[in-house]
Amino acid sequence: MIQEFKDFINKGGVFEAAVGLVMALAFIPVVDSLVGDVIMQIVAGVFGQPDFSSIGFDIGDARVGIGSLINAIIGFTIVGFIVFLLVKAYNSATGAGAEEDGPSEVDLLTEIRDQLARR
Repeated sequence: MIQEFKDFINKGGVFEAAVGLVMALAFIPVVDSLVGDVIMQIVAGVFGQPDFSSIGFDIGDARVGIGSLINAIIGFTIVGFIVFLLVKAYNSATGAGAEEDGPSEVDLLTEIRDQLARR
């Protein structure tokens, strides 16, 4: 069982996931600062308030805070865009994601069909 655990840890996937998790946790304050100190301050300059949390409506005694949802969507969109940029930069630096030159799937399937028809 210990050997199986060592094999599991040494495969690399677990280590890469752990490094990714640590980087993501270190990335949170940067994104929070970007959203709170830059993006929302621009929102405050345009709309007069630093966020949308005051937007909402009352239903009976309950308050539905649509503005908090808008704030969360803005934060999520910014994080998604930054992660997209990081993955794109990583792929261009490592060459990952680059398509190989060669025949397309349709060309390969056509060739296979033709070879089977000749038999």
